[in-house]
Amino acid sequence: MKINIKKLTKTASMPTRQHESDAGYDLYADIHEPIVIEPHVTEFIHTGIAIEVPEGYFGAVFARSGLASKQGLRPANCTGVCDSRYRGEYIVALHNDSVIERTVNPGDRIAQLVVMPYLNVEFHEVDELSSTERGEGGFGSTGR
Repeated sequence: MKINIKKLTKTASMPTRQHESDAGYDLYADIHEPIVIEPHVTEFIHTGIAIEVPEGYFGAVFARSGLASKQGLRPANCTGVCDSRYRGEYIVALHNDSVIERTVNPGDRIAQLVVMPYLNVEFHEVDELSSTERGEGGFGSTGR
């Protein structure tokens, strides 16, 4: 599948994968100077790109596992949902979960983009749902 991407600045980087079989494409910080993110604070990091995601798909912006686990930096909304009709810049609201300040430098990989299909559904209100073995068992209901 080919997806159109518009660079909004001369310094923007195209999303890349580290391996051909990777699901996620790295998104890069398109900033001109380092941005310090204080503990428990969110900063908006520009990518400098706009993406034309096809109808029936959306751009899911996820944390980079190493950045989240080693530095405590993750998208503030945990997973960004960029609808197919959105044509603006992809901006990552990067949150610092750690207790020390973190720095994002120009060109750093800040998140990963996975283009995913979605189902278009209609919700139908009913008085009862079908029964299952699990039923209404929620958090921790399997005993593990």
